[in-house]
Amino acid sequence: MLEGALLIRRQRVPLGLWGATYAAGLVFGLALAALILVRLGVPAPALWQEFVVQTFLTSQGLGQTVTAMIPLVLVGLGTALAMRVQFWNIGIEGQLWLGAMAATWVSLHDIGPAALRLPLMLALSMLAGAFWIALPLALKLLWGVSEVISTLLLGSIAFFWVQHQLFGAWRDTATGFPTSPTLDAVERLPLLGWGQVHAGLWLALGAVALAALVIGVTRLGFYARAVGENRRAARAAGLPVLLIVCSFVLGAGALCGLAGAVIVTGTEFRLSQSIGAGYLFSGIVIAYLARSNPLAVLVVSFLLGGLYTAGGVLKVFYGISEAMVLLVQGVVLLSVLAAQLFADFRVETRRAA
Repeated sequence: MLEGALLIRRQRVPLGLWGATYAAGLVFGLALAALILVRLGVPAPALWQEFVVQTFLTSQGLGQTVTAMIPLVLVGLGTALAMRVQFWNIGIEGQLWLGAMAATWVSLHDIGPAALRLPLMLALSMLAGAFWIALPLALKLLWGVSEVISTLLLGSIAFFWVQHQLFGAWRDTATGFPTSPTLDAVERLPLLGWGQVHAGLWLALGAVALAALVIGVTRLGFYARAVGENRRAARAAGLPVLLIVCSFVLGAGALCGLAGAVIVTGTEFRLSQSIGAGYLFSGIVIAYLARSNPLAVLVVSFLLGGLYTAGGVLKVFYGISEAMVLLVQGVVLLSVLAAQLFADFRVETRRAA
């Protein structure tokens, strides 16, 4: 007779099991999303076209997906690096805003020669993102303040700072709208000749390759895993815990700041109030689904970019509201997240004697 059942966490999740549960959650989530969209009036035959064919199997749709993927890779990778050392970065959008502001500031004041302005914008955005995450890092290290609270509050401060600038000194006088003036041609990431895909793709791929190398090959990556598993034991073993934590957390902020600059210089070409919306949710989901693996971050970001591309098509061609698009995207992502439970845990039944 069955007495009960226990969920036992697996010490190591096999790659095949992780892939199977991921695929099952994705299929289940897409099926639920399809039912919702059909009820909203989207023809059933069009769903395959919009979610698969037009998003991944056409040159234009694939180009839009890759373009959407670029900042997702950077914020997802930044979140994954912070999670490696058990630093819960809930201020992703704040660091992104600071990076975008830093790049815009260089543009507005014409800092440096024209040929070096774009590299300067990108470099300064990374420094700004690292600075913005350094504040909650210092609060945690010095006084034990929870980074969940401090990073979240600093994200709101960054957003209000952006609004202050856009409704004030940085407002575009030509249009009167609360956006910054349009960037000059030399301040934009060059296009790669495939839709709107720009050179930020190389930055994202380079960041993934560097992170994979550091985590998978170097001693620093091995130490970071030890610190993430048990910081007290790592310190007792003589590992440079402070150096490791600071390196990974500041690197995470720098990547999120770079994402802000990539959006400004690669797609928007100006600073606006909406460029950072949604990246907090996206970065956390990507890092969790990828299990902080840089190569998996690339794959998950690509799939999430496709989901966002399909959502944009639904809004334009089928009149689906923004709220319903977000609901559909949330259903798919929540299904994938829930399915990971079956990879992380195994069920152990107990029978009565």
